[in-house]
Amino acid sequence: MLHPSYTDLMKVVNSEVEEGETPVVNSRYSIVLATAKRARQIIAGETPLVEADGKKPLSVAIQELENGKIKILSEEEAAAQEALEAQAAAEAAAKALEEAPAEENEEAPAEEAAEESEE
Repeated sequence: MLHPSYTDLMKVVNSEVEEGETPVVNSRYSIVLATAKRARQIIAGETPLVEADGKKPLSVAIQELENGKIKILSEEEAAAQEALEAQAAAEAAAKALEEAPAEENEEAPAEEAAEESEE
């Protein structure tokens, strides 16, 4: 048996939802997906947000969810976050492209001077 229970975890996740609004989590499946995703992040090397003390990654993820250390995003929040991340990535790529030609221009005279000295 899972401790805390699914219903307890659903209450924690939906605690910030105002009365009358659609809850973030409607089923156990959402809890399972969220904790599994967080457990994979911990396995990949992310630092646990609670004391792990030799616990398995899934147990740590469940404890993080129970303590409110991680948040399950609604579909709207997830879409907005993805848009922000995509915009940040595009801006970083544009900045890298702006800086790249300047670096190439600085290296070109040095290469030409090296070729002339060889002749």
